Amino acid sequence: METLRERKKQRTRDMLLRSALELFVTQGYEHTTVDEIAAAVDVSQRTFFRYFASKEDVAFFVPRLTEEHYAEAVRRRPPEEPPLEALRRSIMDSWDTIEEAIERYVPVELFLRTYKMIEATPALFAAHLRRQAETEEEIARIVAGREGVDPDTDPRPRLVVAVFGAVIRVTERHWSVGADFSITAIRELTASYLDQVGPALTGNWREG
Repeated sequence: METLRERKKQRTRDMLLRSALELFVTQGYEHTTVDEIAAAVDVSQRTFFRYFASKEDVAFFVPRLTEEHYAEAVRRRPPEEPPLEALRRSIMDSWDTIEEAIERYVPVELFLRTYKMIEATPALFAAHLRRQAETEEEIARIVAGREGVDPDTDPRPRLVVAVFGAVIRVTERHWSVGADFSITAIRELTASYLDQVGPALTGNWREG
């Protein structure tokens, strides 16, 4: 059972998180200072750093949850599913169930606006790509474990995860500049692009 002190600390963290994200999406990540975030919650800069190591840390707090949510979904897939099918069903299930996890911290709409902000901010986008590479390595090792192979000698886990990850990156890029930035929109776009992987890799693109 949480103590009163633990609940107060959690409230402070959540207030800092929400205030930071609201400032990032309204005035820009690079134009927002730690002092402004702390002032919005009426705490000191020192208090901010008790909860977050940096602005980047707070910007990726919720995306980190979604990455963990996805990895856990992959772990739960039935062992008889082929790797690519397991990855596809995992990402679809993640989009179907992620809202509740996000809402524990911030409104989903604010999270999605933050996602678009990350895509549009060079420093954050570079960090996002680095984080995606780390997540892909984790997923490749989960896939290798499911299939009973060694990812350091068998390239297939990393290959299938790399292909899947490329589709996700294309999806995010197109979604982030679209008019509809709902979870439904990114889920449907993900499914549509995954459907095109086979034809794109093996089909003849030229007509006639």
